[in-house]
Amino acid sequence: MSSLPAALCRVTTMPDQTPASTPRPDAFGPPLFRAAIRSVPEDFIVEEIPGFAPDGQGEHLFLWVEKRGANTFWVAQQLARWAGVADHAVSWAGIKDRHALTRQMFSVHLPKRVRPELEGLEHPDFRVLEETWHGRKLPRGALRGNRFELILRQLEGDRAAIDARLEQVAARGVPNWFGEQRFGRDGGNIAAARAMFAGRRMPREKRSILLSAARSEIFNRILAERVRLDAWDRALPGEVFVLDGSNSVFGPEPFDATLAARLDAHDIHPGGALWGEGELRSQDQVRAIEEAVAAQLPELAAGLAAARLKQERRALRLPVRELRWQWLAADVLQLAFMLPPGCYATAVLDALGTVEDMARAS
Repeated sequence: MSSLPAALCRVTTMPDQTPASTPRPDAFGPPLFRAAIRSVPEDFIVEEIPGFAPDGQGEHLFLWVEKRGANTFWVAQQLARWAGVADHAVSWAGIKDRHALTRQMFSVHLPKRVRPELEGLEHPDFRVLEETWHGRKLPRGALRGNRFELILRQLEGDRAAIDARLEQVAARGVPNWFGEQRFGRDGGNIAAARAMFAGRRMPREKRSILLSAARSEIFNRILAERVRLDAWDRALPGEVFVLDGSNSVFGPEPFDATLAARLDAHDIHPGGALWGEGELRSQDQVRAIEEAVAAQLPELAAGLAAARLKQERRALRLPVRELRWQWLAADVLQLAFMLPPGCYATAVLDALGTVEDMARAS
């Protein structure tokens, strides 16, 4: 069996370095394997679960598109060129990774309901699988989630232990980390965010990315503290809960048997701060953790507040639903699962083993 290169996804450098190298404590114990992923795009398949079905009427053409090795923005531009419309007339619900085989919905605004022939859209990197009409454009975030099919190759590890860990993940979920792609190449978005908060001017589209990265870094640090306490999926004093599948929150309130049952059933999850201006909603121990993390990152916390982002919450626990796996060979493992929108498949892999992303290493 060939050995894997040393540059792997999991890292153990000091926490005050770039967020791409911020340590992530292990929620289930040490990594159980080393493996490679995305040797080819078909090893990483993502399919959107739409938030609604088009009604067949209206002047917005909905296109169900499969793309391979292409990013969402580029495909949207190709659709605009084909339809003869401005780029802003094309919309999508979520951004999908370039280094993958993905299926997602786009909408194209065609006021006269006249479109060119689909033959004009033929391209080796993407194809239209289905089309229909709808009365409104596809809004960002209009998803129920995403389905993933991943293949890990060159896997080195104990099969029985991996199977047992997967059973744990299916039952318990995983810590809801923001993925490394949120932080840019080599974690550079955080350094750029600090520069922006110090006064450097940034383009508007870049500014949004940097604000998001700064927020994600504080959240990941809060989550890391909760993982160290083994409290990423259990309540602490002063907890604010996030309703599963929504952005709705409630609490703090006295923790009782009803809340405990809902927490065990994954109907609610403990929440962590998405930093901004205003008072934290959390109290007691939870608030103390969040304030201590923000105090370690004062430029990011102050910059987010100055940008007028509001305090919000994100679930600390990521439920991994419909998890299935099979061994295609002694060193090849296939995983399939569904995640809510805005969550990362790398969070699932982090709970299992150490993985080299061949697409990013090349």
